[in-house]
Amino acid sequence: MNPLQIVSSRSQRLHLSLRRFYGLLGGRYWFPHVPLALMVSLAGYWVLQASFGSHWYTGLRALASGEFTLQLRKLPAIFIGGGMITMGFSLLWRSRLAWLVALLLTLTGTLNIVFGGHGAGWFLAAYFILILIALLFAWRQFDRSSVAASTLFAFTSVFMLLLYATFGAYYLGSQFHPQISDLMTALYYAMVTMSTVGYGDITPQTSEAKLFAVSVIALGVAVFATSLTAVIAPLVSQGLQRIVNRRNTHMKRENHFVVIGKTSLAVNTARELAKRSFVVTHILREAPEPGEFKDLDVVVGDPSMVETLREANVDHAAAVLAMLADDSENAFVVLAVKEFAPSVRTVAAVNDARHLSRVKLAQPDVVIAPQVLGGELAAMLLAGEQITSDFVMQHVFQHVKTGSTEKS
Repeated sequence: MNPLQIVSSRSQRLHLSLRRFYGLLGGRYWFPHVPLALMVSLAGYWVLQASFGSHWYTGLRALASGEFTLQLRKLPAIFIGGGMITMGFSLLWRSRLAWLVALLLTLTGTLNIVFGGHGAGWFLAAYFILILIALLFAWRQFDRSSVAASTLFAFTSVFMLLLYATFGAYYLGSQFHPQISDLMTALYYAMVTMSTVGYGDITPQTSEAKLFAVSVIALGVAVFATSLTAVIAPLVSQGLQRIVNRRNTHMKRENHFVVIGKTSLAVNTARELAKRSFVVTHILREAPEPGEFKDLDVVVGDPSMVETLREANVDHAAAVLAMLADDSENAFVVLAVKEFAPSVRTVAAVNDARHLSRVKLAQPDVVIAPQVLGGELAAMLLAGEQITSDFVMQHVFQHVKTGSTEKS
């Protein structure tokens, strides 16, 4: 074995060991979304504290009551700080939308600190960069369409736009007719303009005020459309998944075979088992096309997540067959099944002969490696050697040994 293979093998062992440790700690329930939510919320708090002092909430209350004059340069701090605190809560739902907005706010906050002469200094900039790196590394964990997170995003977007429109109108108050001299009038003008109603009782008189009104109208249309889409899309997606997951609900998920993946091996295995009158549940990452898998019980979701395994009733299955196209994903699915239902037999498919030893580190009960046979069978046929059924069974189905005992 060359040095590169040794390093790769050790890296794979370390990865699988960390995955087991992650499972023992119940990491899927809190990591990485909970630490990231705390980090993002804390960053938002520090931004507000740096701009408004340690009692920033008192300043915001005074601002809302009109007792405090807002400096225009502090508006970004309100948007970034308030938005990050809100998105911090949204990250708890592992929402992809919340992850994207948090990433954009963190990037905007970093640029504002570096180029805007922010009072917090370089420490906060380094902290923001750390959050950026953490969010980018954890992007795969935020793959859900959460109605709660989308609703929070919609509320935050409308609230931020309302702040911009209200304080912008208040700041430019002398450039309107009649003049806007208090926050209540500014709020009224903001609502009328955002909703594109436009009563005409307050009109902009200068080019600057007119451009501001145009920006409020354009942002209002964009924010309302985006917010509506953000809330409706998860509802539609969840409805479709419920419809898919309810198909063939008459089938009893007990002592059944759970086949995971959409590869040719997975599809053919599921169909052959169904032909032999076995109950089969097929787990897919994405909802199938209309007409696909119409004769099979289908569950849509991430096969390494407990929620998906519970939906497929894996703890009552006869066996779970991990047959995804990625060998490392098959190993992780085996680990997830062993964590959720240790007594259930696991079968892992190997698509690349080089990964055979690595997949065995996950200790599935059986490893199916039909691809490993290709070259050897071709060589035996050309050499005129006899191919027996025992040879095929030994090379296609490889039982994993633990110590000196072979699992059957």
